[in-house]
Amino acid sequence: MEDKTINSINKKTNQPQSEADQPVLEIWGHQPLTGEINVSGAKNSALAILAGTLLCSDHCRLTNLPNLVDIGRMCQILSALGLKLNRHDDILDIDATHISTSEAPYKIVSRLRASFFVLGPLLARLGVAKVPLPGGCAIGSRPIEIHIKGLQALGADVFIEHGVVHATVKGSKGRLKGAKIYLDYPSVGATETILMAATLAEGETIIENAACEPEVVDLANFCNSMGAKVKGAGTNTIIISGVDRLHSTTHDIIPDRIEAGTFLVAGAITRSPISVFPVIPEHLTPVIAKLREIGCEIIVEDSRRLKIIPKELRGVDIETLPYPGFPTDMQAQFTALLTICDGNSIVTETVFENRLHHVAELQRMGANIKVKGHNAIIRGVHQLSAAPITGSDLRASAAMILAGLAADGKTIVQGLEHLDRGYENIEEKLRGLGAKIRRLDSLTREANLVGV
Repeated sequence: MEDKTINSINKKTNQPQSEADQPVLEIWGHQPLTGEINVSGAKNSALAILAGTLLCSDHCRLTNLPNLVDIGRMCQILSALGLKLNRHDDILDIDATHISTSEAPYKIVSRLRASFFVLGPLLARLGVAKVPLPGGCAIGSRPIEIHIKGLQALGADVFIEHGVVHATVKGSKGRLKGAKIYLDYPSVGATETILMAATLAEGETIIENAACEPEVVDLANFCNSMGAKVKGAGTNTIIISGVDRLHSTTHDIIPDRIEAGTFLVAGAITRSPISVFPVIPEHLTPVIAKLREIGCEIIVEDSRRLKIIPKELRGVDIETLPYPGFPTDMQAQFTALLTICDGNSIVTETVFENRLHHVAELQRMGANIKVKGHNAIIRGVHQLSAAPITGSDLRASAAMILAGLAADGKTIVQGLEHLDRGYENIEEKLRGLGAKIRRLDSLTREANLVGV
């Protein structure tokens, strides 16, 4: 039986709201921050691992699971497929013994890009799967062809009809067969889809030019804890030896490196020394390097804690790349920071073609930015000014909050439907550091002033 947390998220995700009904954040800028801020479990790890529980023929327990809209939607999908879920705080117990259907529900899948992750595990476990084409943030092309080619290489028949991906496994045994697969691009999603499907395939699968992101490693560790045989995760060559079945496990989700990076930028943009915990510093190497180049001192206080001490901030150039390069999911936040750094900066987005929509909102706040192709050319200004602004996607929404923290006056941030997909209680966490921020009620625009 689902608990109140999952049910409340389900209600939230199932109720579309008009723009006038949506909640907003009010932020009063120029407030110094101090103290330590807590980092939740990694959204991008959790979504793939939740899908991966379909591979298990037993019970699973996930800990450090963030309480997010996207997580709620993935839980709804698993429930619709027949899994039994019970959540308490950040712990989710999943009974994956029985899967009652091989068809994922369109109503939820259409609102969650990561829902496509269920295709590989369903196919591997049942030999058949039907998954509608997914939705998600409008940040650019994220083609599914690379996923489909990988599953076809494993022996699946796959076709798309009326917006639904149909996949079946040839042969009477209904099992995929290992293969050598080269990815044209090191797609995280495709790497994870093929990895999960290959855990129950006959024989050995080799994924070349695989994504190396920490979230891929976390998924591999989860699968291995259930008895899978996955080697090489975190490198560009992953080798999976298929097994007959996977068993019960308990797995702790890694800390969210993007949330941690966002909080580090909050310290930098407000020129405030703060600590961020828990983190895995190695996952933040490119973020730490750029913050130091900008002029921040980053202290690794222990293996799980970072402290940022901002000093004189100067412009730098940034180019987004697959891991271990600078993450596209941190581009918007750093663009906001660079608007108030001395000198010039150039931010080049190479991963998603539509991921510079936040520039127009920053310009409304007085930022000096010009966009040429995939480049944002920034000339630092002394001060941003508060304005009504909207986050166009998940990370852009976080960037708007960061800009509001640094701006002169009261900033109103809309687009929280994006924000709530990937940041758990962000306004409460920032208030804990001393930020003056509050969420206004979606209908009355009356705020709960507790802590403000």
